[in-house]
Amino acid sequence: MTSTHSRFINAKKSPMFIFLAALTISSTAGLQAWRTLFDNFAIRVAGLDGSHVGVIQSVREIPGFLAILVVYILLILKEHHLSALSVLCLGVGVAVTGFFPTWIGLVFTTLLMSFGFHYFETTNQSLTLQYFDSTVSPWVFGKLRSLAAASNIGVGTLIFLLSPVSSFVQIYFFTGCLIMATGIWGLFQKPTDKNILPQKKTMVFRKKYSLFYFLTFMAGARRQIFIAFAVFLLVKKFDFTVQEVTALFVLNNMINYFLSPMIGKGIIRFGERKILSLEYFSLLFIFLAYAAVESRILVAVLYILDHIFFNFSIAIRTYFQKIGEPSDIAPSMAVGFTINHIAAVVLPALGGFLWMLDYRVPFICGAILSGISLIAVQRIRVPASVTETRPPD
Repeated sequence: MTSTHSRFINAKKSPMFIFLAALTISSTAGLQAWRTLFDNFAIRVAGLDGSHVGVIQSVREIPGFLAILVVYILLILKEHHLSALSVLCLGVGVAVTGFFPTWIGLVFTTLLMSFGFHYFETTNQSLTLQYFDSTVSPWVFGKLRSLAAASNIGVGTLIFLLSPVSSFVQIYFFTGCLIMATGIWGLFQKPTDKNILPQKKTMVFRKKYSLFYFLTFMAGARRQIFIAFAVFLLVKKFDFTVQEVTALFVLNNMINYFLSPMIGKGIIRFGERKILSLEYFSLLFIFLAYAAVESRILVAVLYILDHIFFNFSIAIRTYFQKIGEPSDIAPSMAVGFTINHIAAVVLPALGGFLWMLDYRVPFICGAILSGISLIAVQRIRVPASVTETRPPD
């Protein structure tokens, strides 16, 4: 057994990995259930129109923008307890959604669900970087994304089977209760290690982290262009049906289930600069292809490739792990999550205006952002001591 393989086996047996894996599966299932049912519930039951739904989707991003508040919550809560409470909060938000079929009701339940999801994601990233060193953490991130992909497929199948025989209220409540159960389970777990360095409980901004901040913002901007306009392009220009979009979604998750751990291993072997360079070089052409494509098959391939390269962004966090102070991880992940979501507040509205001018413009902007990111990642430098500890193939 190679040194690398044994490290992966030990990581997989770690109490913290088991803890994060269970909560990741639940949080992903909760968000996916909410997203799968939301549009139909909002239109058919709550009677909302497009303007209402747009506001709710914007509201959904507010907790991500406020992830920086995690730093202050950690003054009174242990980080793993906040993770479990966040999943519990997400579960409550999903469970009660069906009972509030009004615009105000959906704003409230969306905020509740979203705070749970975003605060768990913040602590998930932080705990992964704290408990798994740079020779293993990329694989752990990849494995957690793999489990998230499997969870997406599972909850999609569950809703497909339940929807003909159950109401929205019943499906929301049943799914939410399962997630709440995992959150309650997490509150009674003790996956921590007393030897882990305590985290700073104050806001941290350092000049040496400026590249991390910039790449995090750019990744958020790229993601928002994809979320806001890729599927819209499939439906608006190429007339993809709900079934076809769903099939693409399932195929994406099946591919990512197998590919995500391999991406993590690739980061370990080749380093963050090479992996991120490949991501942004590829995205430059993918965005330009979105603007020029005229084939339904080709645009579906672009959609799948876009999903795959999104997973490369875990290298931004593992880059921080190699340059950052160990005690800065928790506050820096909170700051990074907030920076990532600045784009979520601005870009959808701006991109929508640009789309009205010409649907190609948002994608050309995405290509420009990818080019800028490609130039920026060439500045990545990892300390020699960290590079030397990278395990052999």
